[in-house]
This record gives sequence, structure tokens and C-alpha cells, in this order.
Amino acid sequence: MDKILLERLRNKYIQNPPEGMTANDIKHMSDSDLLDMDYFLNEDEDDEFGEEGFYIF
Repeated sequence: MDKILLERLRNKYIQNPPEGMTANDIKHMSDSDLLDMDYFLNEDEDDEFGEEGFYIF
């Protein structure tokens, strides 16, 4: 993974930590944990089927 992208991602979450976390938690998080957290926080954004699920037209 590109170190610059990881640094940007870490800075994003340090400035605005997810609920239940602090900026200090983010600073000390491993790169792998940071990527996992970002994935789970954003996994629904690319859902092309919507909230109701699968659609047949």
C-alpha cells in the first residue's frame, strides 16, 4: 500500500475520529487496522443494489 495514501487516510481520521475512538487511538493504530477500519466504515457506500437489496427490472 502506498505510504502517502495511508498517511492521508490516517490524517483524515485523526482530524475526525469515528465515534468511540480518539485521535490518539488512530495515531497508534497499525496500517492494517487503519485500512480495515476504513473499509468497514465505508463498505455500504458502493452498494449498487440500495438498501432494499437486489432489484429485478
